[in-house]
Amino acid sequence: MSNSFILVNRQNPSITVMTLNRPEKRNALNIALIEEFCSIYSETEQLTSQRVMIIRAEGPHFCAGLDLNEAADPELVDKSGSLLAKLFKTIYDSPLISIAAVQGSALAGGAGIVTACDIALANKDSHFGYPEVHRGLVAAQVSTLLRRQIVMRHVRELLLLGELIDAQRALEIGLINRVVEADELFLKALEMAASILKGTPKAVIETKRLLTNLELISLEDDLNIAMEAHHRARLSEEAKESINAFLGRSSNGETKEGPKKA
Repeated sequence: MSNSFILVNRQNPSITVMTLNRPEKRNALNIALIEEFCSIYSETEQLTSQRVMIIRAEGPHFCAGLDLNEAADPELVDKSGSLLAKLFKTIYDSPLISIAAVQGSALAGGAGIVTACDIALANKDSHFGYPEVHRGLVAAQVSTLLRRQIVMRHVRELLLLGELIDAQRALEIGLINRVVEADELFLKALEMAASILKGTPKAVIETKRLLTNLELISLEDDLNIAMEAHHRARLSEEAKESINAFLGRSSNGETKEGPKKA
């Protein structure tokens, strides 16, 4: 099965491979891609044979985060923000065990996908970052995931500095589980999936559900609180100016020298 922005492979009886397929935009998360992502997840959950979801990407980079052209449009703030929250919650709460296989860079919302997954693998040359503070934005929804996966001291460093970290540092702070060679990334993800399948289906699902229920505040409540901060930042003049500067636009929206590279 294939469509505009996502490729799906279900050749294995119990493993679905979802591939982000917008490499020319570094797999940036536009509204159409997010809607497809959530729809495919929902379809896969209805297939009782499916137990593991591997999330990977075409091209040299995993995901650059939200599409900033849409992020700069105030009319799309509510829709894209709500969909991003839905995407994270879909991965995190799903009975499917999720494995992220990361190459290149995973930034902002792209790093959020990785953080939402149950397990994450990355090649040695990959980088992670939450650069929202450099765009006049707040990594609000991503922060709800980070605080569930790594200790708060590291969360503060990642979000307040907004700097990139390499795969080894990501491993050290618990953002990912393993660092592997680039040519072994997908193979290792499949091996990890096979290991998960050795557990009995109900026991694995109940274990994931238990771990989620042990949290003090529900993800949905956290995301609702984060959404308010996300919207305030997205609609601020500071964000508009920073995003336009990043995209190479003047204050009136006209393109100057073309988008800068991240």
